[in-house]
Amino acid sequence: MNHPSLLGVFAHPDDESLLAGGVLAQHHAAGARTAVVTATWAPDSRRAPELADALAVLGAGPPRLLGYGDARNPEAAPGQPRLVDAPLDEAIGRLVAHIRAFRPDIVVTHDAVGQLPGHPDHVRTHQITLLAAEAAGLAHLHPEAGPPWQPAALYAATHPESGVGLLRPLLEGVGKKVLAVPDSYVTTSVDVTPWADVKWRAILAHRGEVARERPLPGVLARLPEADRTQIIRTEYFTRLTLGPAKGDPTQLNT
Repeated sequence: MNHPSLLGVFAHPDDESLLAGGVLAQHHAAGARTAVVTATWAPDSRRAPELADALAVLGAGPPRLLGYGDARNPEAAPGQPRLVDAPLDEAIGRLVAHIRAFRPDIVVTHDAVGQLPGHPDHVRTHQITLLAAEAAGLAHLHPEAGPPWQPAALYAATHPESGVGLLRPLLEGVGKKVLAVPDSYVTTSVDVTPWADVKWRAILAHRGEVARERPLPGVLARLPEADRTQIIRTEYFTRLTLGPAKGDPTQLNT
């Protein structure tokens, strides 16, 4: 049985490793095709080589960068619009091209609240990915982006209230918000303990963030190994509806 192919769509270099590194490593180990699209930071930026190293650890191929600027860091893509300022249809079209080129069975992205700290780039990436995942399957939308392809499933990486645990005091300790979702919003939790070492090596590849105090890679690097493993060994997701519903008895004209 073929393992489903997986495309991650995340806002920044390191999001892929922190939020879905275990699932990416798991799918790669099972022989599935995996890849990651990163919405911000330019190919010639300082974080691009670190992203390449992290993706190599995870087996997720070369970086695929949309090239937009980070909402909070002007050095991410000088001369390019910030992701949050970019025309929506243009950003959707860029992502549609990647979806159609890679043809994933599953797409994984951020949740609607912006992944614990609520970063505006996380929220915008969630919105763009939902729209692009639908548009990719419709030939009349973005015809310049290649033949249509409809992913079979769309998941949002998230954190339930009961799963935040040690992350809450750690993030609040460096002045960050903690926007968890109700437990009922989570449809899937994955124990990635067998791939935790691979996931941690991918996180460490983002050397610039590991060296800093506030980013999560740096926070995790200062923890005892047991605490760090407890945090990274479970990944949570919400499956979102994608495409037309089959067999829905509800009628608008009733």
